[in-house]
Amino acid sequence: MYEEIREKTGDEEIAQERRALLVAVYKGPAYLEECEEHLDELELLCETYGIETVGKFPCQVRKFNASTLITSGKVEEIDERAKELGVDVIVFDDEIAPSQQRNLEKIYNIPVIDRSEVIIGVFAQRAHSKEAKLQVELARLKYLSPRLKRMWTHLSRQQATAGGGAYLKGKGEKQIEIDRRLLKTRISQLQKEINSVHAHRDTQRVQRERSEIPTFAIVGYTNAGKSTLLNALTEAGIFTEDKLFATLDTTTRKFTLPNNQDILLTDTVGFIRKLPHLLVAAFRSTLVEAVQADIIIHLIDASHQTALEQAEATIDVLNELGAKDKPVITALNKIDQLEDMTVLKKLRTRFPKTVQISALKKQGFDELIELMEEELKKRRRVVSLRIPQKDYAVVSEVMRHGNILDQDYEENDVIIRVDMPAQHIGRVKQYLDE
Repeated sequence: MYEEIREKTGDEEIAQERRALLVAVYKGPAYLEECEEHLDELELLCETYGIETVGKFPCQVRKFNASTLITSGKVEEIDERAKELGVDVIVFDDEIAPSQQRNLEKIYNIPVIDRSEVIIGVFAQRAHSKEAKLQVELARLKYLSPRLKRMWTHLSRQQATAGGGAYLKGKGEKQIEIDRRLLKTRISQLQKEINSVHAHRDTQRVQRERSEIPTFAIVGYTNAGKSTLLNALTEAGIFTEDKLFATLDTTTRKFTLPNNQDILLTDTVGFIRKLPHLLVAAFRSTLVEAVQADIIIHLIDASHQTALEQAEATIDVLNELGAKDKPVITALNKIDQLEDMTVLKKLRTRFPKTVQISALKKQGFDELIELMEEELKKRRRVVSLRIPQKDYAVVSEVMRHGNILDQDYEENDVIIRVDMPAQHIGRVKQYLDE
């Protein structure tokens, strides 16, 4: 029965609809340019999803309508434009409520979807690992749950008969009520499966922490070049494509810096403006890799016309995940494709510790690696320790975690000068020799 619901939720039907009118609202003339940029990005999302954009409609509104989001006059204008272009789906850049979606579909007589539904659809197409598929399906069902009425308004009340079917609750139950129960059951099942996968991921994370190898998370806007950078540094062989959300699964690879320091580099799922909170919640375990990394490499596509806005959107998501206080290295990527050099000044002013690179052509890697080594040095301290020989187990621990710079013996004490991670100094605090 659950498979029947999946067939009727509309994703496959909408993905087959090839002609779309894109609509975005803005408050006044000062916001028109930003609105057009959002429409351009929505067009890329639709293209990735398999929908052809045949028209764009920037819609200025002075006040919002609770039943249709936009005013009746704008609703009519969009209806005329949709008929003129012969579109079979209308896509709003702004999130629309389930009731607004139903009202608009009654007026237009064609499917009406929003940016969130397109992004979830793209994620569903591009999920490959078990974890990604589970997370996307969970987000998708939670999104569709309040919208079920839209798919069942054409159905009459179901009558339970003597052979009334195991799924019918009783005489006169609506199909939508049956499906709500089925969805609730499926959502609960998915959550249990995801929790199981999360437990495995947590085990892997604990093992990495025990190894005490520093971790760097590569984060950034979708299509900024994160997978390309990881491939270029480590030959990871990750699939790359010049499309949005080519990578949904995290990949971690070991990399050895020129100073012989081993580190772990993690490629993460890309961010985007107006990323649905359902997806942020569903992918929290994946995105949290950025939070739990020691250092973040924030990759920005400097050649993009809205590079600064994309970077700010990434920062917003990082803050939402609790990574506000993490050390960050900002890498301005695709520098070989940059035409307007004034963009660099704006980005360098906004973000400290900035380096210019081309991940595809492997340019600027020396400067990037130098910054990575500098950040690692900040995480270590050189201290002098006086450890009684009776506590030689402490000496062994210090040798295991640090680099011994000098060692001597004085009476019954071991005198050590060591470069060690700052996080371990608290364990040997009582032996510090000022």
